[in-house]
Amino acid sequence: MPRLDNTRLNAWRDLAAVVGEVTRGVDEDLMAEWDIPLGWYEVLSALQRCGGRARPHVVAQMLRLPPSSVSRRLDRLQDEGWVARHRGIDSEDGRAVELELTSRGRTLWRAMHVSYRRSVQKRFAAVMDDSDIAAVRRIIDSLNQAGGGGGGGGGYPMSGPEIDADPESASGLGGGP
Repeated sequence: MPRLDNTRLNAWRDLAAVVGEVTRGVDEDLMAEWDIPLGWYEVLSALQRCGGRARPHVVAQMLRLPPSSVSRRLDRLQDEGWVARHRGIDSEDGRAVELELTSRGRTLWRAMHVSYRRSVQKRFAAVMDDSDIAAVRRIIDSLNQAGGGGGGGGGYPMSGPEIDADPESASGLGGGP
């Protein structure tokens, strides 16, 4: 295993700083257009990737966040009418909850997804060529394999159908609001 020298330490710091800067930029773009933070969009997007329904722990794993952080976001999304919680889905566990994107949530996700894609294109994809993307993918895969990808992703990919799909053809959510 290579030793943590200054080159590696500085590469780590620079990577963390650049990812933070790009993420803040995407968040600012969504806030400017929608007055909705990136973190809320990410929850809607995770539910979309699950076909519109999922258990909270699955969403937390997909987002690589602690369940308590996702729970707070879900409270706000439910208050807005974009996500519904369904209880009593498991006869063995009366506390079990399933989340569902509401029709308002699906409509919002479709509209916000256009803005999200535009921001990611401007702040990330436009400055990367195919070999850069392949290198980033290789690094992510290496970190995930080593267990350093964070949050116990446990086989839940960070990318999904919505990354490649346009909002009109996004799978699993039906056509109408």
